[in-house]
Amino acid sequence: MFEAFNMLIHTSMIGWVIERLIWAFFTWCIFLSGFSHADDQAPKYTFVREATSTPPILYYDYIVIGGGTCGCPLAATLSQGARVLVLERGGSPYTNPEKINIKNFLNSLFDPSPSSFAQQFISNDGVLNARARVLGGGSVLNAGFYSRASSRYIRDSGWNETLARNSYEWVENKVVFEPLIMQWQTAVKDGLLEVGVLPYNGFSLDHLYGTKVGGTIFDKDGQRHIAADLLEYADPKRISVYLHATVQKIVFKDGSTEKGLPQAYGVIFKDAFGVIHRAYLSSKPKNEIILSAGAIGSPQLLMLSGIGPANHLEAHGIEVVLDQPLVGQGLADNPMNALVVPSPVPVEVSLLQTVGITNFGGYIETGSGLSLGHSWSQRLQESFKYVSNQSRQPWTFPLEGKESVIDSIRSSLANLTFNGGVIVDKVSGPRSRGHLELKTTNPNDNPSVTFNYFKDPEDLKICVEGMKTIIDLINSKALSRFRFDYIPVQALIDLVLSLPVNLRPKHVHAAFSLEQYCIDTVLSIYHYHGGCQYDKVIDYDHKVIGVEGLRVIDGSTFNGSPGTNPQATVMMLGRYMGERIIKERFLPVAK
Repeated sequence: MFEAFNMLIHTSMIGWVIERLIWAFFTWCIFLSGFSHADDQAPKYTFVREATSTPPILYYDYIVIGGGTCGCPLAATLSQGARVLVLERGGSPYTNPEKINIKNFLNSLFDPSPSSFAQQFISNDGVLNARARVLGGGSVLNAGFYSRASSRYIRDSGWNETLARNSYEWVENKVVFEPLIMQWQTAVKDGLLEVGVLPYNGFSLDHLYGTKVGGTIFDKDGQRHIAADLLEYADPKRISVYLHATVQKIVFKDGSTEKGLPQAYGVIFKDAFGVIHRAYLSSKPKNEIILSAGAIGSPQLLMLSGIGPANHLEAHGIEVVLDQPLVGQGLADNPMNALVVPSPVPVEVSLLQTVGITNFGGYIETGSGLSLGHSWSQRLQESFKYVSNQSRQPWTFPLEGKESVIDSIRSSLANLTFNGGVIVDKVSGPRSRGHLELKTTNPNDNPSVTFNYFKDPEDLKICVEGMKTIIDLINSKALSRFRFDYIPVQALIDLVLSLPVNLRPKHVHAAFSLEQYCIDTVLSIYHYHGGCQYDKVIDYDHKVIGVEGLRVIDGSTFNGSPGTNPQATVMMLGRYMGERIIKERFLPVAK
């Protein structure tokens, strides 16, 4: 499938350009200015080691599978009262600090080597996506935007509001900054207000309807601060983190509890050389294994361990521990659609600072001035040269206008940046749901993932309203100096519509509609969630229903994606549940 995607993209150089520009909104080299905390050196932890150095058998009070956006704050908190083992399948982002600086972000994201931070996959919907494979998880790869969940989301999740607020603040003291808002972001902010996304809420970490500026995990030097930084809170004497430790399965004792339920008591994992190791819970009450491998990894590992739909597991030769047909169900991804706006004047390099949170369920976000490496800039210049020489173009403005745009783009690329912005609409919710299934029994392989974008017509309505808002925004007075006045918005729509931005079929020659545009050009915003949801796979203490000694704590438990960007709440959840578990640990054991 991935080879088919590459072939499709390379058949159209301009398709490659726009696909990369839209992706760059979330994943390319960026620079977010702002005030920073103390200029600490990248943390170096004595308790972080390669799994190849582990003995064959380990014993701990808690075994956390996944050192990601949730697993790191969770483990750091648990270490304040117990011995904790973290098994992370990826490597360390700290071994080469330049690799997590935005100057090298493009190379890091598309690095094809086994040590790459991102593992790409294509959903069965034909949309390219990625999952993290690094200590710190998605916080090492994402667009850096930081915003809390709404008060309603917190209440609906059954969380204690005071503990949730304290947990957010615990995270923010270490990794969150206020960005410096410059010209492009200011123009988008003013434009959102002009088209009615009101009120203006200024800078805020809270989820507020209207237009606001959110936090960022990038400091003034463009250095990313990640969930792994939260391990600085850990007790170094009571925590061990092993890298390139790929868990193969969780192991259970059959019917060994008072309730006669299977009990998780250990894990089997392989190091980078493929050597098998085992880790077991020490013989103390209340010890647990905690699965924190993300919305893809957690349901996948439950199935590999024998918890899932019995027929599906048996078809793969997996011994069934618990027939649980809801594992892997309820998977969702917030769809994203975008327009690229070339600018006649210079724009700053920015990403996800201003957001318009609408009342109809769409979030309008923007980035600008994409920074590129020299080799990428050369390839883009060649692509735009190819476009300018084609006889059949979807652009509808005069030839002399087209040439001036091409000249402007070439000039900006010569300076290793794209001079313009990307404006996107994210559908909040969404109501459309999909599922995850195993393709193989190898935990290194991506499972089969289906999100069913726009299956629910309400999601499509929200996308259409969002695109209408973006069109009004581009036509606003506030954005007028950042667009070519002879390029109608329809030309920008036609351009994206005619390109292979994903593997979905296009309807370029059909009667135009924003509904079809949303369906044809949908992209992922990487906010996928579900697969191990509350009251289905886990209870509200995050314990897996039907077994003992096992919890799932990560975004796979969410019924909806929290806030404008989920990373704040995923990190908060790690701290929140860590606090609760440690408090429970020291309560008297009921007789």
